[in-house]
Amino acid sequence: MSTGTDEDAMDDLVCVGALAGAFGVRGEVRLKSFCATPEAIADYAPLSDESGTRRFDVTLTGRAANALTARLSGIRTREEAEALRGLRLFVPRARMPDLPEDEFYHTDLIGLAVHDPGDTLLGHVRAVLNHGAGDLLEIHGPGLRDTVLLPFTRAAVPLVDLREGRVVADPPEGLFPAARPAPGPTPGTGRG
Repeated sequence: MSTGTDEDAMDDLVCVGALAGAFGVRGEVRLKSFCATPEAIADYAPLSDESGTRRFDVTLTGRAANALTARLSGIRTREEAEALRGLRLFVPRARMPDLPEDEFYHTDLIGLAVHDPGDTLLGHVRAVLNHGAGDLLEIHGPGLRDTVLLPFTRAAVPLVDLREGRVVADPPEGLFPAARPAPGPTPGTGRG
């Protein structure tokens, strides 16, 4: 039975950021925020590691190249900060705000099956990326040597069905290898 505490919610976590290493010599860290408003990451503190065993209060101190700078509770030296490089930071989903109908947390999209409008499986969402021009779904699947980056727009992804665990994609032509036609009659002969 769930008691509604943060500990019960540790099964359902949302990754809100990651540590990119030390900043300075006094234990500050470079913090990459995955929040729509990067500074909002501090509002969700305490943040934890994925297991929930380490928790950190966060005090933002400034900005660095492609990151925020911050102090984390319990981290006092550069060596301690550097040892946390790569640590992903989580909060229980219950502490996250509800989203409007057509918005999604990245964590909910990762792993979804991607089908074309004819229901052919194109692959699965491996990651959600944003390099400044909008979100991209990184997709890997059958027949793909490399991952494909699909713009996460209403035109390219007209349907996201979290309950069914799938998205329908209408990708720009040439983005995915051409589907092989099903065996059938040879055109013009009526024979297979």
